[in-house]
Amino acid sequence: MTLDVGMPAPDFSLPGDNGQTITLSGYRGKKVVLYFYPKDDTPGCTTEAKDFTTLADDFASAGAVVIGMSKDKATKHDKFIAKHDLKVKLASDEDGKTIEKYGVWIEKNMYGRTYMGIERATFLIDTNGVVQNVWHKVRVKGHAEAVLNAVKAL
Repeated sequence: MTLDVGMPAPDFSLPGDNGQTITLSGYRGKKVVLYFYPKDDTPGCTTEAKDFTTLADDFASAGAVVIGMSKDKATKHDKFIAKHDLKVKLASDEDGKTIEKYGVWIEKNMYGRTYMGIERATFLIDTNGVVQNVWHKVRVKGHAEAVLNAVKAL
C-alpha cells in the first residue's frame, strides 16, 4: 500500500515513551510530523531524533507535534530519550501494523543481503488528519529543517 498526499492518515493507538499511549486522532486540530525510523540509538536515527529535538520549539510554535515511530519497545524508547535528552514523542509499533499501513515496511538490500525493514520516511499530517506531504528514503542531513519549512507553509 502507498499512502499519498491528500489521503487520510491511518489512525493508530500505540505505546509511547514514559508509559503514555500515543493516538494520532488525539492530535486532531494540530499538525503532526510522523517520522518512521529503523532503530533507536543507531547513528542515523540518533542524528534525526536530535535534529527534530533541536527544532522542537519551532515545531511547537508552528502548531505541530513531532512523533517518531519504530518497532523498538517503549522501554527502549525511554532509554533513547533519556540518553540524548530528546524532545520528540516516540511510539512503539512492535507488531509493525501501523508501519505497514503507512507503506514504509519495505524490502531493503545491504551488502547483497535482502531483508525487510523500515524505510526512513516522514509524513506531514494536517489538522484534519490528511496527509499533506511525504518524504520517502529520507537523507537525515537537513531533513528536519525541510520538514519545519513545510509545516510553516501549511
